[in-house]
Amino acid sequence: MVKYGLDYTRCRWILPLLLGIGVIFGIIALAGRGWLESQTLPYVHQASLWESCRRPEQGGEWTCESLMGYAWGRAAAATYLVGFILLVICFALAIIAFAIDTLRFNFIRGIGGLLFVAAVFSVMGLVIYPVKFSTEIEMTGINMFSWAYGFGWTTAIMEICLGFFFCCLPNYEDQILGNVKPTYFYSSP
Repeated sequence: MVKYGLDYTRCRWILPLLLGIGVIFGIIALAGRGWLESQTLPYVHQASLWESCRRPEQGGEWTCESLMGYAWGRAAAATYLVGFILLVICFALAIIAFAIDTLRFNFIRGIGGLLFVAAVFSVMGLVIYPVKFSTEIEMTGINMFSWAYGFGWTTAIMEICLGFFFCCLPNYEDQILGNVKPTYFYSSP
């Protein structure tokens, strides 16, 4: 006998857990210095969302300049930060929604909509940064967008995917809450 369907009691914390992982990835992207790095060692250029640092190819001291002096730097940081703050709000709302015994499915759909708004802000920041960085700042050596920038994109993709899950979950409200008679498949001997 095989029962198909969702088991609400076992799976109710998966979506808030995934949102928490997205928050951790967002923190790594915000704090990481590896948005842009030189391809070869020793690094001659390294940038984060907040500043751009370079040093001579022979070695020596890093000289850093803040990207907040550029309008596009402030725009990229602000839009990505707004997306991250909305993600944190969605995480808190998801914990509240799934902690209540009587799950409010319209509330969950609202979290999904807010996740899409967060994804739009995050993607805007992630697109503004490389386009304007490569045109406004002189880059030395062979550069590539690196690990912290990748964590930023991972956060944005998670926001989009989890937005779909949160929006579609109310369509299966009866199955999740056990209000539908389960279908059993019997095998004849």
